[in-house]
Amino acid sequence: MSWPRDDAKLDRVRALMAEEELDALVVRAPDNVLYLSNFWGMKGYDAVVFPREGEPILIALEASADDAERMAWTSDVRFLKGYDERDPRPPTARTLDLVRTAAGDYERVGLELSLGTQASDRMVGEPTTYTREWFEAFPNASDATPLLARGRAVKSAQEIERIRLANDLCAEAMEYVRGHLRTGMKASEAAALWQGFVHGAGTGYRGQVELALGFSLVWSGPGIRTFTATTDRPVVEDEPTLFEIWVCADGYWCDHTKNVVLGELTPRYVELEQQLTEVYDAAVAHCRPGASLPELDRLIRDGIAAAGYPGQPSHPVCHGVGARAHEPPYAHQAGTGTIEENMVLAIEPGIYWEGGGGLRVEDNFLITADGAEKLSAFPDGIVRL
Repeated sequence: MSWPRDDAKLDRVRALMAEEELDALVVRAPDNVLYLSNFWGMKGYDAVVFPREGEPILIALEASADDAERMAWTSDVRFLKGYDERDPRPPTARTLDLVRTAAGDYERVGLELSLGTQASDRMVGEPTTYTREWFEAFPNASDATPLLARGRAVKSAQEIERIRLANDLCAEAMEYVRGHLRTGMKASEAAALWQGFVHGAGTGYRGQVELALGFSLVWSGPGIRTFTATTDRPVVEDEPTLFEIWVCADGYWCDHTKNVVLGELTPRYVELEQQLTEVYDAAVAHCRPGASLPELDRLIRDGIAAAGYPGQPSHPVCHGVGARAHEPPYAHQAGTGTIEENMVLAIEPGIYWEGGGGLRVEDNFLITADGAEKLSAFPDGIVRL
């Protein structure tokens, strides 16, 4: 799927570069390469030199030439071989050579100096990182990571359309699970139901998605815990089965937590669902342009404490979603910032019981002038099957 060049997004980046007096950005994280060029590489050996004025330069593996021709918004694409018999150094070293040449005429360059983590490439399982030499090649570079975070926090119309596709696919996959989940099924089998639908039905989805990949953590009943992997524990009756799920559709993501139950929900879960839904609804109502991000974190955690669970949850309760499943802005009481129109936020309060069990609810919300628009058609709370 080839998307038209997103000038609204790129002009926003260039305006931020003018504020910072940067002549060019040099990026190599796959999510930033995608953001600035629409090229989603296979192995993370790619880079973009993005000037404030003039044509961007994409550096990519020669094996990805067809992908670059189809996807990339720039006509200036420079290729390297995965293996070059004349130069057996690793590909990242030869990428750096091409980047040095492409950015050599720019005086003020911005690099991802405080990137921390990055979204994966199109192979997804193995992010590629660069050596110290990459950073030493531009000794006077500024840190462009805050600039990119500011640019990416507010979505263009095209980005919103692409995030909606990921959300729609995620909801359809949950509807598929809704019809196939069975008591006694392993949690890993439940996860495979959802993931298989995302990859199978999502690749080619509506003629707008070239590649869709799903990622999940699935827990049921007493197996519900935060920061633990999916296991072979069985899906239980009368207690929730929780799907912590992410869809990546051509590099744009959604991030949800959905809950279903087979049988009659036990009374303690009926109470927990009501308590958490009240906190969640208050959080969503808070999300309007100009609202405080630190206050959102405080509101959620104070509501959970008032329900009898102080100090929870251990994970973040709100973050941005876009070319990564988790990206700025984050709601944190020690931080700053306000909610802006056209941000896309994942809101995810959770409560977990000692010894296992608990509940989390999460959806993605587009911030409009009138408030928060829920992007997934699949219901929140615990869906009775």
